[in-house]
Amino acid sequence: MAPPAARLARVSRAVTFSACHRLHSKSLSNEENRKLFGKCNNPNGHGHNYKVIVTVRGEIDPVSGMVINLTDLKEYMQEAIMEPLDHKNLDKDVPYFAEVVSTTENLAVFIWENLKKLLPVGTLYKVKVYETDQNTVVYKGEEITSEK
Repeated sequence: MAPPAARLARVSRAVTFSACHRLHSKSLSNEENRKLFGKCNNPNGHGHNYKVIVTVRGEIDPVSGMVINLTDLKEYMQEAIMEPLDHKNLDKDVPYFAEVVSTTENLAVFIWENLKKLLPVGTLYKVKVYETDQNTVVYKGEEITSEK
């Protein structure tokens, strides 16, 4: 009898955190920022209850039956997401956003980069960030390379 074929699966885990921010680009004038970001450019900022779903992929281990131990994934997400972001002012408390506009797109990239440092190589598949029930961003680590 032939050995069973390796099976690949994706495993997802969700966390929620609260944070505030102000959408404001240093590359634009105050008037341009107001026109582009509207009420989200309020100098006092505004807050969200973000939901983040992290998906990893890999081979189902024939011994454990798991792609990843969910306890490990929970700890990685605590370190990469909750500790740096929960109950923080993204623009003032998270050094990454000192020079990067704190959009949900850039938040997804920040979370991806943090997780990539902790997870086994090649297992991170997708980061999905819900800013609201209506607005979500999905990031899969893709980059655009420009040819010159």
